[in-house]
Amino acid sequence: MANTVTLTCTWGRAPLPAGNSPQAAYLLIEAQPAATTESVPLNFCLVLDRSGSMQGAKLAAMKDATKRVIDTLTPQDIVAIVLFDDTVQVLAPATLAADKDALKAQIDSIEEAGGTAMSGGLQAGLAELQKNTAPDRVGALLLLTDGQTWGDEDRCRALAQDLSAAGVHITALGLGTEWNEKLLDDLAEATGGISEYVADAAQITTFFQHAVRTAQGTIAQDARLLLRLARDVTPRAVHRVLPVIANLGYQPIGTNEVAVKLGNLEAGATASVVVDLMVPARAAGSFRIAQAELHYTPLGGTEQIEKQDILLAFSADANAPQYDARVMNLVEKVTAFKLQTRALSEAEAGNVAGATQKLRAAATRLLDLGELDLAQKAQQQATQLEQGQAISAESQKELRYATRRLTQKLEDQP
Repeated sequence: MANTVTLTCTWGRAPLPAGNSPQAAYLLIEAQPAATTESVPLNFCLVLDRSGSMQGAKLAAMKDATKRVIDTLTPQDIVAIVLFDDTVQVLAPATLAADKDALKAQIDSIEEAGGTAMSGGLQAGLAELQKNTAPDRVGALLLLTDGQTWGDEDRCRALAQDLSAAGVHITALGLGTEWNEKLLDDLAEATGGISEYVADAAQITTFFQHAVRTAQGTIAQDARLLLRLARDVTPRAVHRVLPVIANLGYQPIGTNEVAVKLGNLEAGATASVVVDLMVPARAAGSFRIAQAELHYTPLGGTEQIEKQDILLAFSADANAPQYDARVMNLVEKVTAFKLQTRALSEAEAGNVAGATQKLRAAATRLLDLGELDLAQKAQQQATQLEQGQAISAESQKELRYATRRLTQKLEDQP
């Protein structure tokens, strides 16, 4: 499975003007795994909220979506189902997904009860997944909740770290508007997974199927990007742009090296990051700015490394610089994401003026990108704040999670 991932690097603008001043430069780095029709064996666990607030349509939709997951799994996949309210039930201990009728009968027996204590469900899920950890199986935990977990957030975060150490990625789904997005974001981020907003119970099946298909398409695990920078080249930010936008930050390694975790790579699906760099002044010519190293481990294999030298030209011709439309479009989408994220943070902190200004700036960016519906929502939120009204939880979640998906094609969205 060596050389199954192609590494490419593209500047947002090149050549840069030669001169005496440092300049900002955006670099798009893409990891493109080879396409395959094979699905990999899973070590899959569903951790499902069955508290009292899930009664009615929510519970019915969750049960139906879970049964469809069973249909999607192959006989060589291992599956476990854990239920939590303020207690925990291992409905289906880890087993091969061969007797689908028996598993579906167990799912039909689920009833709502009690409050919400998520950590117990995560603990039981970890225990089931640890029974079948193997280098040729993809470990994945699918979490669904519709409410706040009370008093055990730190325990949940600690368990996410344990799941990450076990090679398990969390897909954390929040149903409705009453759940804690910061907590679900933290759980997913700790494991290299993704958190999502499920606005309506009717969408649960779509999100469940997307999580299973993504896990089945995994071609490599533990992907990470190492950038070795030339002297005086300074990293300012690193944002993932595909599969969804996220602020990855970076881990400094020495003076001129940074590392970024990319998580699992899915066959045929590009994983991309935009790196915001400050580049020192240069005379006209071509210079090596960095070397990119992509480290990844194919399932059941040994670590592979793809390397690419990153050159950047500088020109004394003022008309020479050309913008790469695709890269700059991604930069604009990242900017819109950053503006709305900061706006909501400032609104929570009581800085109405700052939040309003950033929401209007985000609306302008979204309008320029052709995202008319999202632009209107950002404008509405700014107006609400100016009028002394609070932004509803539903409105916050809609804008927050929709801007994360700005880089996705419609057909790729759950």
